[in-house]
Amino acid sequence: MINLSVNIKGIELNYPIYITNNDLSELKNAVADEINHKNYIVVFSEKVYKLYSKILDFPKEKTLVLKDGEAEKSPKNYFKILDFALKNKLKREDSIIAIGGGVIGDVTGFAASTYMRGINFVQIPTTLLAATDSSVGGKVAINTKYGKNLIGAFYQPKAVFINTNFLKTLDEKQYKSGLGEVLKYGFIEKSCRPNNEAHLINFLSEHYEKILSRDFLTLMDLIKMCIELKIAVVEQDEKENGLRKILNYGHTYGHAVETITGYKRYTHGQCVVEGICIALKFAQSLNLIDKEYKFLCEDLIKKFGYEPLPKFNKEKIIEIMTSDKKATDEYIKYILPNSYATVTEHCFTPDELKEMI
Repeated sequence: MINLSVNIKGIELNYPIYITNNDLSELKNAVADEINHKNYIVVFSEKVYKLYSKILDFPKEKTLVLKDGEAEKSPKNYFKILDFALKNKLKREDSIIAIGGGVIGDVTGFAASTYMRGINFVQIPTTLLAATDSSVGGKVAINTKYGKNLIGAFYQPKAVFINTNFLKTLDEKQYKSGLGEVLKYGFIEKSCRPNNEAHLINFLSEHYEKILSRDFLTLMDLIKMCIELKIAVVEQDEKENGLRKILNYGHTYGHAVETITGYKRYTHGQCVVEGICIALKFAQSLNLIDKEYKFLCEDLIKKFGYEPLPKFNKEKIIEIMTSDKKATDEYIKYILPNSYATVTEHCFTPDELKEMI
């Protein structure tokens, strides 16, 4: 087992992250110990529930199952979770547990942040994307027809339990989606200002075959590296006032693609990788990076099997970007690379972006 922790100064908040490949039958008792055996409800992803409900053995009367897919990160499901918590008479010292991917973690976390003005929240990520990124850091949200994650909060979990055994049954499409966020961490590593550099780009380049074949010892190391980078950023900037904005590398364009395609055609990771490729082109055209670094990044992306997405209507993409929560009245904020594993924030007007896209 690998034990990490997030320690946010100023508010004296800290919580543990457990990374393990222990038998999943042990998970229920480990969570019960963490929440001091108080009352709880569990919000499951439908796919995960079908695969693991028997081995995890949570009581049916405490279990709420939600469908899978980005469209399920909705106001309807947010209120469904709150209603279920009230039905189970949860108090503020009790807990809401999320078992699933980023969608389940986000909508459940947002419900937890508002139930009785905040209740304990436990993350149990079951996808590579959630395990390497979204389960840690406290960003919780729901989507609307106007864009992704526009209603949300910063609300840190009480604990995170990452078990690589869940990845055995993860379908290839969702596994590849998680690798999109993993690549992002490689390309922003130096900007995260970690205590110890992981040299993630080198690790990804050297071990991509083991990663693609889901070698679990390699995955344990990979998850640890990504989570340590996320921790480094969150501890320095919990609420995205500065440094944390670098985690949006690839996301401004990526979120616009997800919105324009109704969250159904492409996975989050595919869209993030496409956003990274667009950012590389922007950066080279602005002489922020040279062609050698652009080639190195694109070559690594190809090693993981990503293909370019089709082009989308410029005007619609820009319109969605202007609604992004990071945008201002005049500018769209964009994270671009400026050297090896380093990125910075830039501001562009909608007309300037139209010229570059």
